Amino acid sequence: MGSQSANLWVLLGLGLAGILIMTRKLKKVIREDFGAFIEKFQLLPPPPPPPPKAPHPLTGLTFAVSDVFDIDGYVTGFGHPEWVKTHGKASWTSPVVTALVEGGATCIGKTVVDELAYGISGENKHYGTPTNPTTPAKVPGGSSSGAAVAVAANLVDFSLGIDTVGGVRIPAGFCGILGFRPSLGAVSHLGIIPISTSLDTIGWFAKDPNILHRVGHVLLQLPYTVQRSPRQIIIADDCFQLLKIPVDRVAQVVIKSTEKLFGRQALKHENVEDYLKSKVPSLKEFHSKKSNGEFKTSTGLLANVMQFIQRHEFKHNHGEWISSVKPVLDPAISAEIYETVETADTDIEHYKSIRDEMRSAIYSLLKDDGILVIPTIADPPPKLGGKEILSEDYKRRACSLLSIASISGCCQVTIPLGFHNKCPVSVSFIARNGGDRFLLDTTQAMYATLQEQADIAAKSKVSRNVVSKEESAEIAKEKGNQAFKDKQWQKAIGFYTEAIKLSSKNATYYSNRALAYLELGSYLQAEADCTQAINLDKKNVKAFLRRATAREMLGYYKEAIDDFRYALVLEPTNKRAGQSVERLRKLFQ
Repeated sequence: MGSQSANLWVLLGLGLAGILIMTRKLKKVIREDFGAFIEKFQLLPPPPPPPPKAPHPLTGLTFAVSDVFDIDGYVTGFGHPEWVKTHGKASWTSPVVTALVEGGATCIGKTVVDELAYGISGENKHYGTPTNPTTPAKVPGGSSSGAAVAVAANLVDFSLGIDTVGGVRIPAGFCGILGFRPSLGAVSHLGIIPISTSLDTIGWFAKDPNILHRVGHVLLQLPYTVQRSPRQIIIADDCFQLLKIPVDRVAQVVIKSTEKLFGRQALKHENVEDYLKSKVPSLKEFHSKKSNGEFKTSTGLLANVMQFIQRHEFKHNHGEWISSVKPVLDPAISAEIYETVETADTDIEHYKSIRDEMRSAIYSLLKDDGILVIPTIADPPPKLGGKEILSEDYKRRACSLLSIASISGCCQVTIPLGFHNKCPVSVSFIARNGGDRFLLDTTQAMYATLQEQADIAAKSKVSRNVVSKEESAEIAKEKGNQAFKDKQWQKAIGFYTEAIKLSSKNATYYSNRALAYLELGSYLQAEADCTQAINLDKKNVKAFLRRATAREMLGYYKEAIDDFRYALVLEPTNKRAGQSVERLRKLFQ
């Protein structure tokens, strides 16, 4: 009996130990605050003004700040315990934080950042990686990981982060929330630890576009005026080719939302690679001097420039501390920071030229009322502890997209678009430098429709291949039309050919390609395309007119007259057809 009793107590002890271990494991997997916070406190707003005065603009809202912002009486930790050990408590609070508190919001704590706010994964071995509430097995994205997680987990209404090379945009995309990177210099940098001064911006996260807007009004000190609608929504087609999920799942959501809200005439397609190649000539010089042929695309070169600047300025700001303290760093961050790069003063001037040309190029493209649409990041969130995010290919794809706003100093917003394969999907809107208010207004105006269209795209049971081919063909046709307007005939022919491959029964595609062939003097190809268009649509007046022109140029005058006459039968008021018939008749009487 004694032996059985002892065994029972052993089993019971093992069971309790197992429960304790399991409980600890569960706590480790999903902590109460999702591991978002470094420390908690309260900075309370002033009392609301008595009626009839309006309440403070952020009354009732709570927020958190990344651990790069100074808070009076607390050490700013910078994502590393060695930094905490070697620095004293802040003697003041960052003016940005103060403005939000005075605006009526309550600050409840500081949140985790990557080591020295340098990474993009959001992982931190010293304080623990914040848990991505949408996909716990995936990274939350960095550098402002804790701030994004706090919003995504509904622990606060909004939060502040720092965006140098994507520190707000990436975690917003990975956690399925809104993230705003303002124009360079639009929000004061006082009271924050700098990473790369010419790239750093103070960004913010929110779930609600109205809250994103309200916070923007306080931080950007914007007056309340009538909202402006965008005149152009420009889809960066080549950037969407980097996506690792179906392009239609993102681009088509924006296209359908734009058509519904502003009409099809607001849509435009652009190849950013070609555009930057012509508008940012300093990139070509950078390529020959620095990249040894490794990067050939304009956006790839921009990514390279961004990484050079980040590394150079980070070393300038913190190299002395790293050399004297020798902190233990994550190998990925260590490799970046310690990489030897010779940077002469002439190189810095060259970087400034690229930045100035980029800002000018984006302004020329967007003006005051245009939006450039790109993917936020090409890949879905990688697995926690995985090596994918460390690969050169991954970083190149990510930085190619992120560098557009970082180098130009333009403002960018990350907008969630639901889920694909259980991972958050997002898109980014970019407006010119100084167009922050316009970008916030556009986000607020389009948000509900974007969510509605994203929901339709996610739930649609229609054969996706059929829809995709037809829609892709229309996109190719629109690109062809744009190239034709720009007098890029060969390029237009390429796009129309792409449309025909996707949808070979559409007469318009053949007729449009014929017109481009006419411009190049390729009359036989133009005649063949028009004949195909007419076979598909016997009432296609444009095809008859274009075939008549091609036949006239080839010397088939009788056939040309017949085509012009048939065009007149279809459209009796067509002056061009009538005048051409008379001209050819007089010529051969």
